Amino acid sequence: LCCECGQAHPLLDNHLYNFQDEVDDELICHICLQPLLQPMDTPCGHTYCFKCLENFMQEYNFCPMDRKKLSFQQCHKSSLLVRNLLDKLLVLCPFKAECQQTMQRCELEAHLQNRCPGFKKYKSELQRKRNPISKGKEEPPAKGETNTPKDPEVPSGGSSLVAESSGAAVVSLGTAEPGLVNPAFEETEEGEFVDLPQRTSLVAETTTIEIHREDPEEELGMRIVGGKDTPLGNIVVQEVLRDSVIAADGRIAPGDHILEVNGVNISSVTHCQAVSFLRHPGPVLHLMVLQEKGFSSKTAQQDATSTNREVIHVTLVKRDRSEPLGIKLIRKTDEAGIFILDLLEGGLAAKNGKLSRNDRVLSINGQDLRQGTPEAAAQIIQTTESRVNFVILRQSGVQLGEPVEDGSTSNSSSSSNGGSPVHHRRRPEQNHYRRKSSYQKKTVAIKKEPKESLGITIGGGRDNKNKLPIYVTSVQPIGCLFRDGRIKRGDVLLSINGIDLTHLNYYEAVSALKSNAASHSVTLKALEILSLNSPEPSLDIREQGFSWSPLWITWLGLPSYLHFCQDIVLSKGNLESWGFSIVGGFEESKGNQPFFIKTIVPGTPAFRDRKLKCGDEIVAVNGVPAIGMSNSELIPMLKEQRNRVTLTVVSWPGSLV
Repeated sequence: LCCECGQAHPLLDNHLYNFQDEVDDELICHICLQPLLQPMDTPCGHTYCFKCLENFMQEYNFCPMDRKKLSFQQCHKSSLLVRNLLDKLLVLCPFKAECQQTMQRCELEAHLQNRCPGFKKYKSELQRKRNPISKGKEEPPAKGETNTPKDPEVPSGGSSLVAESSGAAVVSLGTAEPGLVNPAFEETEEGEFVDLPQRTSLVAETTTIEIHREDPEEELGMRIVGGKDTPLGNIVVQEVLRDSVIAADGRIAPGDHILEVNGVNISSVTHCQAVSFLRHPGPVLHLMVLQEKGFSSKTAQQDATSTNREVIHVTLVKRDRSEPLGIKLIRKTDEAGIFILDLLEGGLAAKNGKLSRNDRVLSINGQDLRQGTPEAAAQIIQTTESRVNFVILRQSGVQLGEPVEDGSTSNSSSSSNGGSPVHHRRRPEQNHYRRKSSYQKKTVAIKKEPKESLGITIGGGRDNKNKLPIYVTSVQPIGCLFRDGRIKRGDVLLSINGIDLTHLNYYEAVSALKSNAASHSVTLKALEILSLNSPEPSLDIREQGFSWSPLWITWLGLPSYLHFCQDIVLSKGNLESWGFSIVGGFEESKGNQPFFIKTIVPGTPAFRDRKLKCGDEIVAVNGVPAIGMSNSELIPMLKEQRNRVTLTVVSWPGSLV
């Protein structure tokens, strides 16, 4: 019998379950006609079991449902929501005679291994058959999940480290390279947190990700902001597009900082240069990214040595070597060894609940890791076929992730003004930010035949997600504007024959352009964006094959009357941080620069709200304009807002790569 499902089936086939209720047809695999196991989505919108689809694709090159051309590499894991729904389906214990228990499907394996009298009886009988000489010598009962000897040293014998666990679950590492604490995020030069809790640091990890493309010219499907020619400095992922190459891979998320592309350091290049590197075609792309994980408390780490300690044995079971990953490991700068940074939400390790954040890993599968590295631990786990036996050291009474001081205190260099009201120094003579680009207005009046087309395509519109003004996406060689030559791709259209286009949605703008194109004469007013740091000459060539849209840095040059401002209201508890950092503001050497959101930390109010994005420009706080303020003025103003703040922001779409 299979030790995971308790039923007999060929080794390479799916597990079998006795479901309590009829399962919705939407959760059924149309190859095996059973509820989905390790569901995989196809580009054409169908879902199958991993093993079913893998076996089918070994013989055929099309989707079983609609027969569209398909390769297994194009398919990707279903969403976490779907996998959770499947894991929660109720099943009956297969040992009906001895056990009438009902449980969620994901709990059956742990039930069989630790609690089912029927499976225990089956294992005992099987053991007697295999070892008839030792009949009557019962196998000692499995060790409990938790064991607390006085001496926390790891036993030297590997066999004594292996313990059966009532908390059997699947675990593996989430990235190619386990995370590291990045203390650089405590520095204010990289962006100041508006209310970083005292004695805390931001934990981040660097990861190398390999992206594969069947079509070397296919766009990655993400939007980026930043560059050394902007206050953001680093290149930051603003958005990952649905059904894209990056989305299918699933490892890159909004807020990640891209440090290298194919071995080239892009942490100090201009925005346009970064776009060029990321748009470079090729079947394989190697990216090094920095991913923020949240705040950790230094106090908790430092005080841990004075608390009670206990050694805990945990056995986690992988369904197969490539099981989806659910645990993050790091090493610390101030303490030797490997520690658990996080259990991924929805992962089987998190569901099991026996491992905790900040547990120190003493050994895995009998291999001593007291002086080990996350890389060594990753290798052990990734090469393990099934059982992964952990011995961990836990500091009792320590909880990480919660600020130890009121959220209004900070260890950043910006002044908190002693908690007194902030008097904002205004500079009325400077009404606009000094931008890296500028614009020029132009009026184009042309004579034309009534039936002659303008010959342009447009994008944007105030119904667009980012509420963009109307801009020219192409000038076709068949229209009068191409012949005239003054209207170019990227120009922002302000009006046609006196009709204002700046407040229209896309379809209203198309209608206005078409109706006025029937005239003998057309007068267009437009803005041409002039970048002071001109992009590389080859940038347009690299854009061929991409859905063209202006670069993010281009939008920063628009005058303020074309900005669409939106209010974002954030709420938090007294002990929480707002969870974002800002860069920019007035400096004597640089003049006025916009305030940008640089970092949004997972698990914080700004992250949970989902409206604020990296690269957003802060225009006002609670209705008070940020124009002319320095960083040291805006930070205390944000700290004063105890539980609620209204940020007025302008959100420009990042450059598509």
